[in-house]
Amino acid sequence: MLGGGRMGAGIAHAFLLAGSHVTVVERDADAAQAASVRVLSAVDASIARGTATSTVEEYRARFATGTDASAFAACDLVVEAVPEDARLKVDALTRVEAQLAPSAALASNTSSISIDELAAALDRPARFLGMHFFNPVPASTLVEIVRGDATDAALVTAASGWVQALGKTPIVVADAPGFASSRLGVALGLEAIRMLEDGVASAADIDAAMTLGYKHPVGPLRLTDLVGLDVRLGIAEYLAAQLGPRFEPPALLRRLVADGHLGRKTGRGFYEWDD
Repeated sequence: MLGGGRMGAGIAHAFLLAGSHVTVVERDADAAQAASVRVLSAVDASIARGTATSTVEEYRARFATGTDASAFAACDLVVEAVPEDARLKVDALTRVEAQLAPSAALASNTSSISIDELAAALDRPARFLGMHFFNPVPASTLVEIVRGDATDAALVTAASGWVQALGKTPIVVADAPGFASSRLGVALGLEAIRMLEDGVASAADIDAAMTLGYKHPVGPLRLTDLVGLDVRLGIAEYLAAQLGPRFEPPALLRRLVADGHLGRKTGRGFYEWDD
């Protein structure tokens, strides 16, 4: 794993529980230590719930952290999970690819950025694809496999098998702005924000309309808080640039992000959070 934040740690945890040897590389020693705490705390929680099949010592023996991409030299698969910024991802992916064996696979956890755009900077685009995990990773059963124009068909098949080995369900989509999940999910979320902005109903009632009326597991505004308002804003801006004004972010979303109200991670978004 390149990146050990909430998503990266969740993906690392999933592979670790499935029996893989996992290395998380972060930008510095403090970030690597924080990633280690996230992953191993999640492992402890899985053991306590009875959903893990090994001892904590066995998991620790298969887990490492570092600060240099050279730690990936022997890896068969590296998943990038750095923030949703194309330039940042290109820099990260090219640094990692330079350390990998020619047969190794490289994947991005991007939720919206074009796989072909990222692949254009790589020397081996056939060994690159999207593996879009969902937040929170342990509870989500879906992984979106994004096939670029240059992606080897055998790699898509292999990635689908890896996802199934994690106990999750893969869907395969062609490279397109927002892929399938983000494009639909963001469209619903943005309309919910506009409805709140227009005073149609409260956040709780808008969410209830979808959870009770349409059996969604979580409402679009609460989900935006969980994902992060800043993350959703970035995706919306990208989709608006690619697909047009129907994805233009509402003023309310821009204002909340500007004020630092990013959702659960800051304690306030469309809801108040105390955990």
